[in-house]
Amino acid sequence: MIPLVAGGHRLEFTWHGPGPADAPTLVFLHDGIGCAATWRDFPALLARKAGFGALVYSRAGYGASDPVALPRPLTYMHDEGIVALPEVLDGAGVREAYLVGHSDGGSIALIHSSTPRAGPRVRGLLLEAPHVFCEESTVHAIEQARDEYLRGGLRTRLERYHGGNVDCAFWGWNRAWLDPGFRSWNIEDRLPAITVPVLVVQGMDDPYGTLRQVEAIERRCGGPVRRCILERCGHSPHRDRREPTLSAMAAFIREHDKT
Repeated sequence: MIPLVAGGHRLEFTWHGPGPADAPTLVFLHDGIGCAATWRDFPALLARKAGFGALVYSRAGYGASDPVALPRPLTYMHDEGIVALPEVLDGAGVREAYLVGHSDGGSIALIHSSTPRAGPRVRGLLLEAPHVFCEESTVHAIEQARDEYLRGGLRTRLERYHGGNVDCAFWGWNRAWLDPGFRSWNIEDRLPAITVPVLVVQGMDDPYGTLRQVEAIERRCGGPVRRCILERCGHSPHRDRREPTLSAMAAFIREHDKT
């Protein structure tokens, strides 16, 4: 398998289904403490339903990808969306993409899609619990995650996925979001440049974000936005409510795919 490199870092990745020359590609962008493996079987299931390929990768500092130096800059999501993601798409030979982003990954998808480099290659966004600004409830939940990590339970669970990268993955995310300078983080001004169709899946019991995020995306995006709000669902719809999330995403793709 061809190595995948972005920003000089080797990235772990898996591929499901047809290659980029034969079908559009679902590109999975994990959350702030996730990696390729935390998606579990969801990418393969969605790829099968859509008849697409699926590229699932871990960003630098996560999973089995190369580590990065800490602290992460407060612009780390912009850096991923504007610099690293285009390198990933080019390196993997992706011609037509639907970006499937969870939490930080959803924000990265939005940032990338607001740039000229997204061009005609990005055809739609399927987002789970994305952030477009920093909410007080988000900061509180991230403080609680820090406390749980220091107690050891969360670190043990994350170590199964990140191995030697576990501290890099967690503290890079946690300290950025808890930095006082991050309270003003906001990407709403980028949303009008996004004209491709967008699906936003949001859990009603998400401690990391509220419907205000969904409403901002609906209000500011330059293209059509569809919401899927799920009861009895926390921050990870693909795990908490897998079947409704899978169905909503597959239906969205069928509606908008022109191949």
